[in-house]
Amino acid sequence: MWSHILRDQLQVDEAAFWACVKDGVIPDRGVPEAPAEALPADLVHLLISRVGLDEAEVAAMTKTDAIVRLERYWTEGQ
Repeated sequence: MWSHILRDQLQVDEAAFWACVKDGVIPDRGVPEAPAEALPADLVHLLISRVGLDEAEVAAMTKTDAIVRLERYWTEGQ
């Protein structure tokens, strides 16, 4: 029964289960991790809806570049 729970319900092996319980190591579920420099969603929304940039341009920006661009919009209106 234990094997069934691990395999079919939790979808982990025993080693991954105990690593999670004892050490807090979350099993890999195939979800990609967000990059460390990912842009916050509200910043992306402001750049697209207020500043008028397109999604591809915003996607190519670093977090610092995006903040500088939004600050320029707020101070200079550009």
